[in-house]
Amino acid sequence: QVQLTESGGGLVQAGGSLRLSCAASGRISSSYGMGWFRQTPGEEREFVAAIGGGGTELLYAESVKGRFAISKDSARKTINLEMNSLKPEDTGVYYCASRSLLYSGPSSDAHSYVIWGRGTQVTVSS
Repeated sequence: QVQLTESGGGLVQAGGSLRLSCAASGRISSSYGMGWFRQTPGEEREFVAAIGGGGTELLYAESVKGRFAISKDSARKTINLEMNSLKPEDTGVYYCASRSLLYSGPSSDAHSYVIWGRGTQVTVSS
């Protein structure tokens, strides 16, 4: 069974940092494009960052550029999201997602992802 499991969420003050991780298990390739999305109650799921299957192509939402960094550890089938200079508007449930094409590029389109984790809560207090 293919599974994505997020970890690292929590409560942090504005200006602080958090590191999210997403571990993939089961029959899933480390060469799939993967991404992070976030959602707050009553809102649509929002793209945050994505990494291509090769691990070199990166894509970020404008709102997080320069503050967040996505990376991949292919040997561990893990992707990470380093979040710095956090703002209250970064609060939400963060979801990890995977595409299903080998060496697929990064994508901001949630519909292009077929496997999703259950999410981890990030709360940034002002």
